[in-house]
Amino acid sequence: MLAIIITISTAVYQRLTGPTHPKTFHVKDTEYRFELPRSQNGYSDALIRLRIDDPEVNGYIYYKRYPTEEKWDTIYLYRENGELIGWLPRQKAAGKLIYGIDLFKGDQELQIEDREEVIIRYKSEVPVYVLIPHILLIFSAMLFSNLTGMYAMAKIPFYRLYTLITLILFLLGGMILGPIVQKYAFGEFWTGFPLGGDLTDNKALIAFIMWIIAWIGNRKRGDRRFLVIIAAIVTLIVFLIPHSVLGSELDYESGQIKTGMIIYFL
Repeated sequence: MLAIIITISTAVYQRLTGPTHPKTFHVKDTEYRFELPRSQNGYSDALIRLRIDDPEVNGYIYYKRYPTEEKWDTIYLYRENGELIGWLPRQKAAGKLIYGIDLFKGDQELQIEDREEVIIRYKSEVPVYVLIPHILLIFSAMLFSNLTGMYAMAKIPFYRLYTLITLILFLLGGMILGPIVQKYAFGEFWTGFPLGGDLTDNKALIAFIMWIIAWIGNRKRGDRRFLVIIAAIVTLIVFLIPHSVLGSELDYESGQIKTGMIIYFL
């Protein structure tokens, strides 16, 4: 139960703090709240929907391609069924737009609390028959990692078997299906070390290497439980890093997709 609680908590934290989770805003002195998406599947326009039923409220989206020095463009929101709606233009895989919202009631501008621009990243559609097994296997690998680490600390003999199971789960979910998902989404199988600095790929790689070491160290007789405990702790730490941080990004000038630290140095 403790392993399940830690795993679910880690997954929820990773999801809520990740750069693809929608950003929530509140219009000052009103009850209106709205979410702005930061990820868009497929080669389709991104729907921006604000649930504001006051017919006197109107506004627009201002946006530009990211990261560029282009001038801001504008899309006016239209009203439909009690909502303000706009569409951000589609981009190539790994392409990004930075955008914000301005709202008005009559001639008066409404104040949006903690107002800031949002970056949305576009990706190609990943088939569900690839994506769902990937998610389930990675989730299971995190669960068995936590469980195996606690078994090792408690000197429960099952930790040797569970070490192998954890390693296999990371192999299937992170090192095989992970690159396939990456290929579908952004056109590249691997964007981690040594080809790039994609933290999602590198997290899977670090966890996989740690569990290889733990498995090799515990194949023979002897008490090397510390390797399993270290692998479990390192895995927990790396998976606390939000998903998709330093991920793939399209360079609009060169037309190439860059990843991780390469984005900031090239």
